[in-house]
Amino acid sequence: MVRLVRYFLLSIHFVIGSFIGLAAGILRPFHPTNSRICAQTYSRIGLPIIGIKVHHEDTDNFPKDQNFIVVCNHQSNWDLFVVGSIVPERTVSIGKKSLKWAPLFGQLYWLAGNILIDRGNAKKAMEAMEVTKTALTKKNTNIWFFAEGTRNHGKNMLPFKKGAFVTAINAGVPIVPICASSYLDNFSLDQLNNNDAYVRVLPAIDTSNMTNKDIPELMEKCHNDMNKVIKELTEKAAQGTPASSQS
Repeated sequence: MVRLVRYFLLSIHFVIGSFIGLAAGILRPFHPTNSRICAQTYSRIGLPIIGIKVHHEDTDNFPKDQNFIVVCNHQSNWDLFVVGSIVPERTVSIGKKSLKWAPLFGQLYWLAGNILIDRGNAKKAMEAMEVTKTALTKKNTNIWFFAEGTRNHGKNMLPFKKGAFVTAINAGVPIVPICASSYLDNFSLDQLNNNDAYVRVLPAIDTSNMTNKDIPELMEKCHNDMNKVIKELTEKAAQGTPASSQS
């Protein structure tokens, strides 16, 4: 019964949230803050529906004087609610071009200013990378990457793809790792309360003096640092330890 009620509420929430996002997109199409409005709308209402409470830590680590690239672990579709709650201002993401044609959500995603790339076309993909560089260096926009490229289902992080790191070095902007604790263990839509989730913003990694030769080492450092923090946060969630900063 709880599951059915949740599906009903989530369906209503998705439709209403999508129309709010579409309204923002129509009023100011492709504005980079539209994406944050959508994420916050989905998150603030969606989290109580699915029974997860999110605690934010170290949000002061977001750079205030320059644009940046976010690298975050990717567990499930529920990330829309869990890490959507911490999306900074003027931040967009990278998505497949085919998303544009998904009913309602695709149009919302496109109008929200997110960057769509054709992953099956090398030339178009390279052009899209130039678009991301321009967004970072000339349009005061941050870019969010799920660097694993797919969901890890709450297990250990998968190997990273190069895209986020190549883009950061080419644009000379820092990388800001964001770590979310594993919240899928014992998660069920049939129970009223699910796991708490902890989301921590790590200190920015400067890439201004790096070249493409530094990419393997940069990827390894970022992956190792994030894995360590994710395990720490997951243990904290399991113990019910209070968050160290804002919730």
